[in-house]
Amino acid sequence: MSDLVTGEAVALDLPPAQMPSRMVAWLLDAIVIVFLFALAINGAGAIASRSDDAMAAAIILVTLILVFVIYPATLETLTRGRSIGKLALGLRIVRDDGGPIRFRHALVRAITALFEIWLFWGVIAVIVSLLNKRGKRLGDILAGTMAIRERVPVQGGVVVTMPPQLATWAASLQLTQLPDPLALAVRQYLSRMSSLSPQAQTDMGSRLAADVAHYIGQPVPRGVPDWAYLSAVLAERRRREIARMQVGWKPSNPPTLTWSSSSWSTPAPAAAPQPAEAPTPAPGSPATTPAPAVPSEPDQGAFARPV
Repeated sequence: MSDLVTGEAVALDLPPAQMPSRMVAWLLDAIVIVFLFALAINGAGAIASRSDDAMAAAIILVTLILVFVIYPATLETLTRGRSIGKLALGLRIVRDDGGPIRFRHALVRAITALFEIWLFWGVIAVIVSLLNKRGKRLGDILAGTMAIRERVPVQGGVVVTMPPQLATWAASLQLTQLPDPLALAVRQYLSRMSSLSPQAQTDMGSRLAADVAHYIGQPVPRGVPDWAYLSAVLAERRRREIARMQVGWKPSNPPTLTWSSSSWSTPAPAAAPQPAEAPTPAPGSPATTPAPAVPSEPDQGAFARPV
């Protein structure tokens, strides 16, 4: 597994892409690029035939740059590190810190690919990738990127649960804009929180909470610890994903986590709540039904600060 470390200093267990899968992805991309180049060169040739030699050479050069450099760089930027071949193989290009690449990263990779892949038939890329422990080719080394596998088998384990005090509040959140890499970083932080120092817990938790709040538009409620806020967001996100699955599918009950004063622990099954007896109205007074309580902010004393 790759030991990627995000900007929040959270390690992500994402395996680097292996050479066979990268080669297959590149072959798919090469087919698309050659096809686009054939179309572009036909159109450029028709224009160049009516121009002098200098203009024809310039048109062909511009066509080469557009197809072999601008197209792959723009596509990887817009798709956050994917191309057609990488999408088919479940691969993605990310920065060395695990974040999404920008246009400058994709541009460096595309320019370098002209020499190490297209000009030398991929020989330089294969040799450099075999010598690099993360499987980087020369373009990845210069751009500060690497290829990872996104489709990783889900491994069993504990699931972060919803703090009961935040269940009603979390149900109204808008989570569609929350990016998957940030959600993964939050999950890794929560699962490894007990192994961090108190200062690291506070610093990393506040950074992640601020990033999450930027995407969902809801800051940390007053009196709620950052870890509880992050746990509520992930638990609600998972609940909605399960609700969108096929009707009739019932997920198994994985072991859940609750926060104790020192570490995560597996709680014992809770006893079924006993119905409360209705109060007897005083003689002569009309019987009234109490209005349901409307939750506002969570109880500030409901969350125990982890040690």
